[in-house]
Amino acid sequence: MEKIVVKGGYKLSGEVNIDTAKNSVLPIIAASILCGDRCCIKNSPRLEDVNVICNLLRSMKADIEFDGNDIYINTRNMVPIEPNKELVGKMRASFFIMGPMLARFRRFKTALPGGCNIGSRPIDLHLKGLAALGATITQGHGYVEATAPKLKGNRVYLDFPSVGATENILMAAIFAEGETIIENAAAEPEIEDLAAFINYMGGKIIGAGTDTINIIGVNSLHGTTHTPIYDRIEAGTFMVAAAITRSKIKINGVKQEHLKPVVAKLKECGVIMETTDNGIIVNATEELCPVDIKTMPYPGFPTDMQAQMMSLMCTVPGTSLITETVFENRFMHASELKRMGANIKIDGRIAIVEGIEKLSGAEVKASDLRAGAALILAGLAADGITTVNDIYHLDRGYVEIEKKLKKLGAEIKRTI
Repeated sequence: MEKIVVKGGYKLSGEVNIDTAKNSVLPIIAASILCGDRCCIKNSPRLEDVNVICNLLRSMKADIEFDGNDIYINTRNMVPIEPNKELVGKMRASFFIMGPMLARFRRFKTALPGGCNIGSRPIDLHLKGLAALGATITQGHGYVEATAPKLKGNRVYLDFPSVGATENILMAAIFAEGETIIENAAAEPEIEDLAAFINYMGGKIIGAGTDTINIIGVNSLHGTTHTPIYDRIEAGTFMVAAAITRSKIKINGVKQEHLKPVVAKLKECGVIMETTDNGIIVNATEELCPVDIKTMPYPGFPTDMQAQMMSLMCTVPGTSLITETVFENRFMHASELKRMGANIKIDGRIAIVEGIEKLSGAEVKASDLRAGAALILAGLAADGITTVNDIYHLDRGYVEIEKKLKKLGAEIKRTI
């Protein structure tokens, strides 16, 4: 099984290009089901999750071709058969196909999705939203089925601003009769990007990126070409890479507006940020100080950056408090960081981090996608060699992260 080996203690310098966002690409691929026509998704990251959802659509007779990093999808011949259970079980995002399949075919059955084991992520909000549009929901042992001879627009209030539920309900409402209003909707940039893609196909979505989204039902959609937004979590990860190594690097292709909470916390920590025409210069060569972090739905601090920031706080003298409010099981990386000498105490959903002078290299395991990134970052700053195992999690969200870090000057390699 592959692993990543890091020799710590090297400064980073130079520039890094950020890929498009996995969390935009996956729902956009799902939304291509709606048009029954040919779509092109430009500059898609070649990630395992992207391959999985493409194969998922192929299992239902979609025609998908890759041309470099561009994906051409034609869903004209798709059929509403139950998708491959093994593929569905590989990732949470497989459930994104429920909304568009129901909208187009009026019925759909699928196994329950898999993904990172970071806590309870129930699909109740998805199903309540689909039911509000007129769908009949049936759940059995390991599967869920939705049928709707006719979907009708309605007002849907989400108990929690779930990204996945917002996107699934939004896609299901495209062909619903009348108007659908999603209240307390998630406001992530990736939702705005999904809505832009659907609107390019002929949809009528207003308010995406706010807590209230209006969807006016249409009769049909057509094919289009779209380039998704950049991956703000990958960008944030490289910002922390500069900070944890006390280095200065330039991150290309990003906008600070999508990274406000991460940028704010890094500035509070003592990192200097300089915005350029096409990116951000991150300068962490001055003394850093501890900060407290509380994860929240967007525009709050993203839970997907919590693990990376914990690694950084392990190297900053003083005490930091990290509060995880989104997922109850997202501190599994803490025990691995403690193998490297980190001083971390967990009390429920709060982690108390006492910064130490130097982490030590160790053999560790990535328990999930972001935990894997956090351990690599810790390895960059540690004395000696750090070996990160179970990196298949990492490959679900980062394109060749070790090559990008090596280009910046890190001593890092992938091996078996």
